[in-house]
Amino acid sequence: MFHRTHPRQPTVDASVLRDRIKPLQEEHHGLDTLIVGMDGADDLELRRLKKRKVKDTILLLQLQLDTDTH
Repeated sequence: MFHRTHPRQPTVDASVLRDRIKPLQEEHHGLDTLIVGMDGADDLELRRLKKRKVKDTILLLQLQLDTDTH
């Protein structure tokens, strides 16, 4: 049995990651506000907004930022 080696991801400057995270956090907050304000609104539109992967992207960038600083 052999082990596959994964190529190391290129290191990204922490300031670049922070600059990408901030607008995503603002977008996530805006979507949360929009969803709360849609009380009783169109279910299809509400599901579409909830499916946006903004929060997942933020978490992935933050994990990369944490990994780069350790």
